[in-house]
Amino acid sequence: MHTPTATPLTTADAETLVATARAAADAAGVPVSVTVLDAGGHLLAFRRDDRAVLISGETSTRKAYTALQLDAPTAGLVDLVKPDGPFHSLPTALDKPLLFIAGGVPVHRDGRLVGAIGVGGGTPDQDHGFATAALEALSR
Repeated sequence: MHTPTATPLTTADAETLVATARAAADAAGVPVSVTVLDAGGHLLAFRRDDRAVLISGETSTRKAYTALQLDAPTAGLVDLVKPDGPFHSLPTALDKPLLFIAGGVPVHRDGRLVGAIGVGGGTPDQDHGFATAALEALSR
């Protein structure tokens, strides 16, 4: 049986994601960091605005990693890890850099997971919006 493969994310794709997310953040006046990972969790692109808080580099990367590993936007996972949520122990159960704050979004191509983008530096809702704007630009 032949399993269809999807075209992997390229560095050009990653640069498009970073540029679009940063443009959306710049338009909102929000300094951010943006991380793009490939399907294996390897760094394809990273950019931190000079004015972004330093921790945003770490949060953008962890958000991208979480979205990739769980194949879901981190915005939709926040309630699942609250103390009364079904996955409340997940953030501490694994020795992995997971972060359950909005701003991470998986990237799909031809119905397959090919990577993820994470944005940090704004509010969780802003970061999610910047990441999804980048994803929409890539699908054009």
